[in-house]
Amino acid sequence: MKANDIAIEAAKAAVEKKATRLTALDLRGLSDMCDVQFICSGENERQTKAIADSITGHIKQKSGINPLAVEGMQTGSWVLIDYGSVIIHVFMNEYRDYYALESLWPTAKAISLPGA
Repeated sequence: MKANDIAIEAAKAAVEKKATRLTALDLRGLSDMCDVQFICSGENERQTKAIADSITGHIKQKSGINPLAVEGMQTGSWVLIDYGSVIIHVFMNEYRDYYALESLWPTAKAISLPGA
């Protein structure tokens, strides 16, 4: 599964759990860390955990791929899911506003997402 496809499938799963502010950035040529970053928000810790679980379950079902790592499920304020070429961030709104990851790559192109 290609990086863009992972981001699109993550968006589908996130929308099912009523995630908001969905964004996917194409970072090819801008970052050595990954090709795509998918970012979405939840209203509270319970919702961010549910969104993260939905994303990992959906991608596993669609492609058989497990994340390389998942961090932040203990607190749920910021969950990071690492698929290698794609890094997924599920934030509570106030943490997303504070860290403002989108501002780190102002020239990154947005990837069209369902439900965004």
